[in-house]
Amino acid sequence: MLVDMAKTYRTYEEFWPFYLSQHRDPVCRRLHFVGTTIVWAILITAAALRTPLLLLAAPVVGYGFAWVGHFVFEKNRPATFTYPLWSLRADFRLHRRMLLRQKLR
Repeated sequence: MLVDMAKTYRTYEEFWPFYLSQHRDPVCRRLHFVGTTIVWAILITAAALRTPLLLLAAPVVGYGFAWVGHFVFEKNRPATFTYPLWSLRADFRLHRRMLLRQKLR
């Protein structure tokens, strides 16, 4: 399913169901989880070691895992290309819900 370029989401809560519709494949969701977990590890390590250069790796790792999930398993275009900030927020929300084993809705 491709991102609906004609649809405009006015709120993040309106965007969330669309985001979930773009992450139906369990492998894609797991890849997002792995990528986001590594991003958190990079952020914590960069802060602990006071090495801001490490922060350059965070988007590469995070998006790398996510984009493999989209292009290989979901066969869709990541919503990040159209809705970058809401997608990032949704990635963290997805990660938290998966970590807590909450229902994705």
